[in-house]
Amino acid sequence: MSGEVVVVGGGVAGLATGVVLAESGWSVRVWTREPVERTCSAVAGALWWPYRIEPAELVGDWSVESLRVYERLARTPEETGVRLVGGVMAGTTVAGLGAWGAEVAGLRDSAGGLRAVLPLIDMVVHLRYLRERLEAAGGVVELRDVTRLGEAAPSVGHTVVNCTGIGARSLVPDAGVRAVRGQLVVVENPGVEEWFVGATGGSESVYFFPQPYGLVLGGTAQEDDWRQEPDPAVARGIVERCAGVRPEVAGARVLEHRVGLRPARVGGVRLEGERLASGGWCVHNYGHGGAGVTVAWGCAREAARLVGGAGVR
Repeated sequence: MSGEVVVVGGGVAGLATGVVLAESGWSVRVWTREPVERTCSAVAGALWWPYRIEPAELVGDWSVESLRVYERLARTPEETGVRLVGGVMAGTTVAGLGAWGAEVAGLRDSAGGLRAVLPLIDMVVHLRYLRERLEAAGGVVELRDVTRLGEAAPSVGHTVVNCTGIGARSLVPDAGVRAVRGQLVVVENPGVEEWFVGATGGSESVYFFPQPYGLVLGGTAQEDDWRQEPDPAVARGIVERCAGVRPEVAGARVLEHRVGLRPARVGGVRLEGERLASGGWCVHNYGHGGAGVTVAWGCAREAARLVGGAGVR
């Protein structure tokens, strides 16, 4: 190997992968089509929880590995954007979780649902932290639109890690990549201190996350919907559903509307190596659905191992 790796994709998956590689001694360049703060990751809620992601037999380990990282990062929330916050997962019980549930401290059943203290991440701060950590390890972030993976790994001895999320549909190409549209409303926080997630299922749900910049209200999971503009009717429905749980939300001033396309994939996450037609080595790390933040570090470390010989820690 040449010792240089190009990571394509500047969201949380790409940056976390870049950090792991750079801190393991690789020369890393992250190529991103748009600035880090404008990626899909930037608009995420973002509560740690394995949501809308497969395959189930692998997700638990990736999630727990990432959880351990976030627990450490939560010691300096101003720097990392990660806080440990309590809340309720309605319609969920400890017994109903996978084996990974035993690795999450403090989970308990209550009358309202599963109570937990989980990482809640301010993604604007967190993405800046990841970029700065990457740069401190010698990596760089470059704005570049890639049309072929062979551009980043043009011959034998070159390596690319594909963390393009929804972009993998056309870049690989992978017709199994599908958009699951999520719309959010950010309002002034009327005093909500805990997060809440209602019973999930269908295209509409109810959840709210208290972030330092406001209260994030959600949400939707509209499959194969590629619209990126906020829908006013959908926004009204989100506020109404959240106000059904916390009535004070109804009168809160709206600060922002957000839309993100979750990168779902038929068959779940693709995390594997492939020899490109160019002769270069490609490691795919995409298809994280609604849990890109939740599995970011676990998947990043596995991707680094697939790059070859990385001293992952």
